[in-house]
Amino acid sequence: MPLPRAVRVPPLGDGLWPRRLLSLAVAVVVAGLVGGGLWRTQRWDAGNLAGVAWALTGVQWLVGRWRPAARGGLAWTARVVGRDAVEPGLVARRSIAGWVDLVVDALFGVTATLAVAALLPEERPWGRITWTVGWAGIAVAVGRIGYEEARFTGRLALTAGGVRHGRRVYDWTNIDRVSPHRSDGRVDGVRLRPVRWTSLQQAPVVGGRDTAVPEDRLAAAIEYLRHRPQALATGLPVTPPEPAVPTAERLTGERPTGG
Repeated sequence: MPLPRAVRVPPLGDGLWPRRLLSLAVAVVVAGLVGGGLWRTQRWDAGNLAGVAWALTGVQWLVGRWRPAARGGLAWTARVVGRDAVEPGLVARRSIAGWVDLVVDALFGVTATLAVAALLPEERPWGRITWTVGWAGIAVAVGRIGYEEARFTGRLALTAGGVRHGRRVYDWTNIDRVSPHRSDGRVDGVRLRPVRWTSLQQAPVVGGRDTAVPEDRLAAAIEYLRHRPQALATGLPVTPPEPAVPTAERLTGERPTGG
């Protein structure tokens, strides 16, 4: 369902080159800082690094169980920097849980790689070469994370060009309906049921834990805009609709307990 992307050189006049160059500069700085710091860890003890990696495994599990309430909204932005264009649209930022996941996962990957690299024999040429390759790979991977975070406006965006979540874009014309997506017994994101199914590909899910917008609010906005995406192309601010208020809450002014 994601929009196909041909391998080509982006045109100079698409308005995205300043953002691309800025993102590249961020990636180089991040990769340089991380690479310079890691170069000093060549003689770190493998046992200590392994212990840290095991500790981070526990942290990952605990963080995965933690689900703070999403209280953000979709903010109107006149210049949403997307994959192929700069458009007006609605933007959702990355959630606190999403930032924590990103940092913890990066720390785990770096620590686990260093723990393995510390086992390599320094007196052997292949050991030093393997360490150098691993060190460079970590720096490039972390730099790419910095690039991706600086490259786009917000974690999720709704524009006339489609629904973008991260780098993936989903065409409005291929969204049949939306529904809550459940994972481990809880709602985690919004499922976009496609009009045209591709082979056995599952329906994509946008939003969720890494996005600071409640699923009901995001689903209401997508459901409303999929019938009128051209409203986002006028350049005039668009206020996303609020989700329907349950009857009990509407009558009493309180959220129902239980359930």
